[in-house]
Order: sequence, then C-alpha cells, then structure tokens
Amino acid sequence: MNHTRTAAAAGEASDQEPGRVSDQPSCQAPCQHAGQPARKDNVAALVACFESGITAHPEKLGIELEHIIVRDPGLAPVGYTDEQGVRWLLEQLRGDYPQAIRDADGDILGLTRPGEAVTLEPAGQLELSAGPFTDLAEASACFDAFSKKLARLLAPVGQRALLVGYHPTAVASELELIPKRRYKFMNYYLGDIGAFGPRMMRGSASTQVSIDYSSVEDCLRKLRLAFACVPVFSLITDNAPVFEGKARPHKAVRTKIWLECDPDRCGLVPGVMDRDFTLERYAEYVLDTPAILVPCSSQEWCYSDKAFGDIYADTAMERADVEHALSMFFNDVRLKTYIEIRPADAMPIPFVIAYAALIRGLFYSEASLDALDELFADVDAGAVGEAKERIMAAGYEAEVYGQPVAEVADRLMTVAKEALDDRDRRCLAPLDDLVSRRRTLADEAEKI
Repeated sequence: MNHTRTAAAAGEASDQEPGRVSDQPSCQAPCQHAGQPARKDNVAALVACFESGITAHPEKLGIELEHIIVRDPGLAPVGYTDEQGVRWLLEQLRGDYPQAIRDADGDILGLTRPGEAVTLEPAGQLELSAGPFTDLAEASACFDAFSKKLARLLAPVGQRALLVGYHPTAVASELELIPKRRYKFMNYYLGDIGAFGPRMMRGSASTQVSIDYSSVEDCLRKLRLAFACVPVFSLITDNAPVFEGKARPHKAVRTKIWLECDPDRCGLVPGVMDRDFTLERYAEYVLDTPAILVPCSSQEWCYSDKAFGDIYADTAMERADVEHALSMFFNDVRLKTYIEIRPADAMPIPFVIAYAALIRGLFYSEASLDALDELFADVDAGAVGEAKERIMAAGYEAEVYGQPVAEVADRLMTVAKEALDDRDRRCLAPLDDLVSRRRTLADEAEKI
C-alpha cells in the first residue's frame, strides 16, 4: 500500500533536495523484506517501545490543543516571521517556561516546563501539550490559564488565538512554513501526493487526547474501539465551518483532509480492526512505510522515501530511531507509549474538557469497553471508511454501522456518563448538549 513516487518526481526531488538519502521508491511486497537482516530486531524494538507504555492503573489523560493566531479584526493570518508574529509570541512567553527549543540558526520553535510544552505546527499553529491529568478541573485550569496569557499578549497588538479546526480566512498554500527542516521535507513529500497534505500541515488545528493501557490486550482492544469511534468523534467535535477561505463544502472538513493526505500513514492502521491484530503487525506496518526524513550526520535531517525497514536494514533501531519513526505517522489513532486519539477539531476549552471526559468515560471503564465491544461488534475497516463518507455528506442525518449516527452518538454519551463520577459528568455537558440537539460547533458558527 506504500505510496510510490514516479521516477520523474523522484528525479526532481533529487535535484531540489541536496539532503536526500535516496530517491528510490520503497520495495513493494513480496520483495520488501529481502535484504533486511535487522528486521526481526527492529520489529522487536518497536514492540518493546509499545510495551514500555503498559501501566498497572490507566487513568491519566494527556491533552493537546492547537491555536491559530490571527489578526483582529479580519482574522488575517499571522506568520512566524511577521513583526509581532508567532516567533515574537514565543519570545514573549519565554519568561513562563525555563527551557526554549531553538534550531541551529537560533530561531525559537518551542518552550517547555514540567507538565507542559508549547510547540509549533508547520504554519505557526501554537500547540499546548499538557498533562497527564487525573483531574479534569486541573486540566481546565491549565488550558484556561494559557488562553488568558495569550489574550493578554495578543490583544495589545491586534491579534487573537482562535480555537477552530481550520484557518478561517487563508488558503493554506499561502501560509508561511516555520523554519523547521522536518516540515520542509514533509511539505515536499505530502505535496507530491496532492493538495491535502499541505492543507493538513498549514491550515488545520486539532484537539488530541491520549490514554494509557494496562496490557497488550488492553492496548489492542482500545486501539480497535477508538478507530471505530473515530467517525462519530469527528462529527461531534466538528468545528471547521470554513475551508480554504470559503464556506465548507461538506461536514467534517478535517476528515476529508486526512483521507486524502497520505494513505500510507493516515487513517486506519492496516489490520487494526481484526480481532487477531498484534503489536508485531503494527511494527511491520511502520517498517514498510516510507520514512520521509531520517537522522543524518551531514544536515541533522535528510529526506528519504525509502521504507524505514530498508533504512535500518542492517542496523538495529535505537529507542530514538523508534520514537522518530512513530512520530511520522498521522493515523486517526496513533500508538506510541500511549494511545493518541486524534480526529477532533480544535475547540473552545469547555468543549476540549468535555471531549476529554468523553474519552475517559469510554476507555477507562471495563463496563464501557464491554459496551463499545457490543456496539461495534460487526465494524470492520470498510465500515469505518463508509461511516466517514456518510458523515461528511449528511452529518447527523447519516446512517453508520447499520443505524442512525445520532443514535450511536447518544449511546456513546450514555456509556460515558454511566462510567463517570459526578464532577466529570458535569464536564461532559457542553458536548452532550450539542449531541442532544444534533448540532456541531461548525453548524452553530454557520448561523452567525
């Protein structure tokens, strides 16, 4: 299934990218494992990384929220290098964070302090990653404090931070990439596939929630059930009323972006909906996918469209190699040493906390997991793909998995509420209200 570039495209890449490792397409089955004496070791290294995330009592949630910085009024984009642009904003935040992340030229690309990291997405979307949290009130306070800090810095210079799923005014291709070598190569590779990869990188903004697992079996079960939930999560968190500067052409804009971005590393992990799926199969999938970029001594990062298994054909992967490889996948649900659930749009903070409560209620209760197993008993990869298409076309009027999607959303809310305590159940209210009214944040924005 690997995306293979044409010979002509590969030749162009070789001319344009001096940091290129190889312009040869990755080997396709059945030859793809030939000449990889280190393959068994590398499968083991990937599986060991996954297994290192096992924790006895899964209960914590990690939350990532991306902000789009715009001018106010008008919502025009703010670039990294603009006067009082995103680089300036990071420098203003510097006093609150003891560690700054800079590139070789001294450009600031991120900030960290215990429990929080502020980083940049490709076109300067500002991401706060925080946690892990056991207390959703603490999570809410953390994100609220960051939002208020941004407002204090941005308002005096006529800017604001938006929490929406896609840039409200810009055409993504016109947005400035930040000076990060990784993003240059990603933009190049994904842009060769089509327009949606650069749109994902430059125009979109998301909410991501991460969960833990207690065993290999728990990990694989949660992966399968989370993938089944993805189309419904995409609907109930839909917050992108505008796409490429115009009214959206359909519901769940970011669903289409991920479908078209790069089939090799987005959407479903091949085989993950099978009951006999294993971590070894996940590792094989990673090794058989083009790398895009790999560490190299000459320029820190070099471009490659060889598969990871070919790049490390003779070399056992170190932990840093494994972590980099996993970071180059953008599936709807991504496995590292935790499970990242990724389809939600960026949303206002009360809805982010509500979404985190929903995830907690669904995935940190055995009764909830049993209920999801029953709800999604017959769901396979084809059904997930069909559900996405139907939701984009009809929203809450769609039928998915053999029943109205509204009823599936209701069931998810009910299952979560039954598993949550009173405090967390109250946190769920903003999303629960939208679902009960068969509305999304994007629908609400279209009325304004």
